[in-house]
Amino acid sequence: MSINFSNLDLTIFLGYLILMMGFGIWIANRNKTENSSDYFLASKSLPWWAVGGSLIASNISAEQMIGMAGSGFAIGFAIASYELMAAATLLVVAKFLLPLFLKNNIFTMPQFLEQRFDGRVRIGLAIFWVLLFVFVSITSLFFLGGLAIESIIGIPLMYAVIGLAIYSATFSIFGGLKAVVWTDLIQVVILVLGGTVASVMILNAVSDGQGVWEGLKMLYAKAPEKFDLIFDQDAVYTDIETGEEKSAYALLPGLGVLIGGMWIANLYYWGFNQYIIQRALAAQNIDEAQKGMVFAALIKVFVPFIVVIPGIAAFVMGADITKADQAYPWVINNYVSTGFKGVVVAALVAAIGSSLSSMVNSVSTIYTLDIHTKLFEPDATESRKVQIGRMTAAVALLIGVIMTPALQSFDQVFQFIQEYTGFISPAILAIFLFGLFWKKTTTPAALAGVVLAIPLSLVLKWGIGDMAFIHRMGISFLLLSAIIIGISLVTGSGEDHEKAIETPKELFSTSTVFNLGSVIVIGLLAAIYGMFW
Repeated sequence: MSINFSNLDLTIFLGYLILMMGFGIWIANRNKTENSSDYFLASKSLPWWAVGGSLIASNISAEQMIGMAGSGFAIGFAIASYELMAAATLLVVAKFLLPLFLKNNIFTMPQFLEQRFDGRVRIGLAIFWVLLFVFVSITSLFFLGGLAIESIIGIPLMYAVIGLAIYSATFSIFGGLKAVVWTDLIQVVILVLGGTVASVMILNAVSDGQGVWEGLKMLYAKAPEKFDLIFDQDAVYTDIETGEEKSAYALLPGLGVLIGGMWIANLYYWGFNQYIIQRALAAQNIDEAQKGMVFAALIKVFVPFIVVIPGIAAFVMGADITKADQAYPWVINNYVSTGFKGVVVAALVAAIGSSLSSMVNSVSTIYTLDIHTKLFEPDATESRKVQIGRMTAAVALLIGVIMTPALQSFDQVFQFIQEYTGFISPAILAIFLFGLFWKKTTTPAALAGVVLAIPLSLVLKWGIGDMAFIHRMGISFLLLSAIIIGISLVTGSGEDHEKAIETPKELFSTSTVFNLGSVIVIGLLAAIYGMFW
């Protein structure tokens, strides 16, 4: 499926890469630091627009632009629920979780667990997080990004992956979070611009030159089944690689999306996932952090237009592809005109690079502050912590590159990411929610949640393998919650835990700007679900 770029496209694409790598190196050298607060949390100096822009740049990556377009091709607009529900989740996190984290001066999520419980809980979940980020998140990003570059430009997969590793390393290893965030702000503009260009051009092709709105109407007319946001139990889709009919409901189980396991996935991801929440933790203050998150929520509402619609359009246009995840590259190859291809592919690399650098920075943060300095070098100096962080970032990139070929057997990599992240997200969510909001939660109960997280998920997967993984996540969360409650009642004294978190009502008051933005986001979500129910 590879194409030859025009000289103009190649100039734009290579020019972007050189510009961003140069900018990243310049930022890293301009802000040379041996201080861990500066390296890992950008000295807590980020304004709201930097928080919001970096959140989106870190979140939208190959797994959205390639993975969600592939899922859009296979199962339709329902996959947009991940984006739409994320917008609602951002509001909940901003109002009820951020104030508690910022009040307690948190650097990392595991650090909070030690403050609330003890060092064993901190280290246990820190190890889970590092393994998850390296072997699932970073590896899948390399695979999807390499696949896209191979499909569009013709560069072999592993060479493309190595190039992505070098690209993201220029601002993730040496500059720390500050370099990551400032490069994110440029990359999010290119990302949105390039994604919009691709969507506009394919929709214009669908409507035979009559414009975007006509293109959307024709998509709906030709494939109305692709616009169901809530699946019935008998909803199916065709796996184009095998020709088999598979259950769409098993992937996105009806109302369970709105009131079940997806809340667990989203609350974990936006509230307790280090590489996402780290941006808000680095804000100047709580007001700036909350405004940044509502800004990100507004953008999330519109993300399906640039990541899902192209996949549906590829289905309607009869894309000649062999795997669903080839839908987005197919759109670029066939319907993005000369001059704009360079912009769109640059946007794709921007999405991959920003997410990779964010994940790598978070791996180095957690490993350095929550594992290494706790187990191996408790007296490490500030400069030594930064040195360890840089070495960890390099190792994380190297492991991700080596592990990439293992993902070639998966059809919809986006679903792989969601399912295997779901092995630990119910436990993390349960431990944090009870630790934050139930003062009687004990340390043995939290430890039990850590120890049982993966075994319980494996038992549920093997025992009820036909159940939608979102439902399995919901069941896992409920079982772990019951275990945490039971053990807390048995091991506790009946009194509040000595490390219980105080949650005064005034802590959760929010500004007029945040409240107005929240109303707008909720109104838009209600309109979209009302239209495509």
